[in-house]
Amino acid sequence: MYPARRCSFFHRDLAAFCLSSLGPAAKKQPPPKKLSLPAPRHCHTGGEDGRRCKPQVKSRGSSPASVSSIPVCLMGSSSSSRLFGTLAQTLNSAPLAQQDYDPEHQDSDQDPEGLEQADPDQLLKECEEILQNRPARPHRDLVYPADPKHQHQYRNNEQQQTPSIRVMTWNILAQALGEGKDGFVQCPLDALNWAERKYLILEEILTYRPDILCLQEVDHYYDTFQPILASLGYHSTFLPKPWSPCLDVASNNGPDGCALFYRRARFSLLHTSHLRLSAMMLPTNQVAIVQTLRCRETGQRLCVAVTHLKARSGWERLRGAQGADLLQSLKAITSRAAGSDPVSRGPGGGSGTEGVPLIVCGDFNAEPTEDVYRRFMSSPLGLDSAYKLLSADGQTEPAYTTWKIRPSGESCCTLDYIWYSHGAFTVDTLLDIPTEEQIGPDRLPSYHYPSDHLSLLCDVSFREPRDQPHRLM
Repeated sequence: MYPARRCSFFHRDLAAFCLSSLGPAAKKQPPPKKLSLPAPRHCHTGGEDGRRCKPQVKSRGSSPASVSSIPVCLMGSSSSSRLFGTLAQTLNSAPLAQQDYDPEHQDSDQDPEGLEQADPDQLLKECEEILQNRPARPHRDLVYPADPKHQHQYRNNEQQQTPSIRVMTWNILAQALGEGKDGFVQCPLDALNWAERKYLILEEILTYRPDILCLQEVDHYYDTFQPILASLGYHSTFLPKPWSPCLDVASNNGPDGCALFYRRARFSLLHTSHLRLSAMMLPTNQVAIVQTLRCRETGQRLCVAVTHLKARSGWERLRGAQGADLLQSLKAITSRAAGSDPVSRGPGGGSGTEGVPLIVCGDFNAEPTEDVYRRFMSSPLGLDSAYKLLSADGQTEPAYTTWKIRPSGESCCTLDYIWYSHGAFTVDTLLDIPTEEQIGPDRLPSYHYPSDHLSLLCDVSFREPRDQPHRLM
């Protein structure tokens, strides 16, 4: 048993909340029995009184600086009660209606009828309990950008009353691909079993609680992520690949695709676009979701996109063409959104010519040397990569966002990005990259980390008008 994990109690009504979103068929299932769980045991991640400690936010290259004003949920232990396991099994057995795969079906900005909100702290403790026999995930700090100029901007933004926007992107590894196609030769098959791996994924999300969550390789959307995250206050939409490789695997759970989640309490949905990316005028198997959101508190607009481009070496030209097609669509969407609403032309909201500010997340399957990366860097949309700000010069991407060992050899490279409109946003903090020692000699995925890709996360804020750089037209 690993002492870094704690067990605790679960919100006993979560099963009913999630099942209520699945319709009458699911409601006929008998209610789960109330189970008695062992008393909580505290670990070294908490204080002497058992309370969870806040991680320190550090400035890279300087002495650690505690920033108590940043709401950070510390990485917890792991486990989950048998009650939550019963819920997951019930959801997994629920039949999927054909209409569930209609992308527009999920885009109503209304709470599912009768859905009550679950307690994220209780759900995190539940995840901690079921994972108590697994080692804890690598510890990761929220850090300031290395560039002192950006640190100064962040400390100015601390004075703003509007909280920053927390954005997470993550290729979570489709279950069918992990077990049936990807061939992670150093990862025991037992480490990939969905009965526990899903809790590692949920634990990571619940630890950092993003306002906007962009996931790739999602093949358990309807039976896991949509109902559970809906009970936590998220609106979501899902777009599967037209020809998902998951369907080639026996006992698959349907096609994988991209999913985009946002907090209903923070944003309202104005528009959704589902894109099938093209290359050389021909449709491809890759997709993107683009949503225009309005901040409920300030009225400011922003566009958020999630995508997953073509994988494998030898397909660089195709990825470049897909990126060009996505950029063209983003330009049209943001310009149309800004031109239709005078409010979006205010501070931090863009203008009719510049468009609504953008955040683009995803697994681009492209290193910084590829054409698609250069296209995004030089785009007239004014995009920049957030994770460059971890480097001392603010111009260098991390050494890796994925690290795996397959039969063909070891692969350690940067493929995942968070792009943002640098004229409209400032990056306040970023989630640091685990070290090689933390990842371990068998690389990813593993018993302590559920995917072959690392999650990326940053806090961004709208720039004040005086901070916005002049644009040369």
